[in-house]
Amino acid sequence: MLTTYIHYGLLIALAIALIFAAGTDIQRRQIDNWLNAGIALAAPVFWWSGGLSLWPDVAIQLGVAALSFVFLAGLFAVRMMGGGDVKLLTALALWIEPGAFLQLLIIMALAGGALTIVMGGYHFLAQQKERLAIPYGVAIAFGGLWVLFPKIIAVPVYA
Repeated sequence: MLTTYIHYGLLIALAIALIFAAGTDIQRRQIDNWLNAGIALAAPVFWWSGGLSLWPDVAIQLGVAALSFVFLAGLFAVRMMGGGDVKLLTALALWIEPGAFLQLLIIMALAGGALTIVMGGYHFLAQQKERLAIPYGVAIAFGGLWVLFPKIIAVPVYA
């Protein structure tokens, strides 16, 4: 029962961290390294509390995170994604099972597209000259919260 409380506490902490990441990305267009590191370093405790086995469960999580990092680092190299976004998504890949991670990426892409349209429209109407910077951490957080929400509300009640 203690592991259940730890598991759900970690899910809630991850949700708070995602909201914080979105907030700092809006304010400073930056997702702090300490936040990404904290998310990544808490993943093994989450695996333990969720009862994941080292093989194949944890190995799959690590593999998905590694593949995500390689692909996203390529997007960073061609300046299509920020470094904080790459690190945040890689850290999230450690927490979220592969099917739900794919769902996160789809929701993130849709939210990011909507965010880009809204911010681009505002940028155009305000006739701003500087380069438009999209806080993509907002879209990442939205996608992450989208897949985490059903897990958070499914907290078992003990009498």
